[in-house]
Amino acid sequence: MKAMILAAGKGERLRPLTLHTPKPLIRAGGVPLIEYHLRALAAAGFTDIVINHAWLGQQIEDHLGDGSRFGVSIQYSPEAEPLETGGGIFKALPLLGDGPFAVVNGDIWTDYDFGALRQPLTGLAHLVLVANPAHHTSGDFSLNGEYVQDGLPGADTLTYSGIAVLDPELFKGCAAGAFKLAPLLRKAIAAGQVTGERLQGRWVDVGTHERLAEVESLIKGAS
Repeated sequence: MKAMILAAGKGERLRPLTLHTPKPLIRAGGVPLIEYHLRALAAAGFTDIVINHAWLGQQIEDHLGDGSRFGVSIQYSPEAEPLETGGGIFKALPLLGDGPFAVVNGDIWTDYDFGALRQPLTGLAHLVLVANPAHHTSGDFSLNGEYVQDGLPGADTLTYSGIAVLDPELFKGCAAGAFKLAPLLRKAIAAGQVTGERLQGRWVDVGTHERLAEVESLIKGAS
């Protein structure tokens, strides 16, 4: 199974750090965020990695190279302009092959075991969900057994972690250009084609300076 790291975001809320450095290369605990993913994916047996990029993307290629020093092989999917999550994945499909593939947001930090994703996919997607963080208390979805449901009013909701396994068939009928992933997921959820799990471990959406500091604290606490 191949894996894709989404690394095309501009990271405007992390300015001035991201004015001259792409968000995935921002360091936490002295290590660029994207390197945590590469090492964890390699440890879980993912050796073929696709990375998309836009803002200052050449820096990502220059820093990571072909991936050999991380024990993986990296292919890049550059975007002349950001295509959002759905459009970025769609553009990279020729690199990802015909089978299900893992997707990881480049701007999260987690100790999740990516090896758990290497299971046969039932349906069109498998989502890893987390307890709702303080910045997203309304959540996104609910779990009913192993199946994901749309977060209904009054239901116990969870937040999409930015970690998933997707089948290329999820993108059937899509056209090139910028579009979001969420509507595709919600359509598949309505059809009963999305399974999910609750993340066991630590997870931070590194979208602000405060959350970057939170990651720094977690890394120091674990060392």
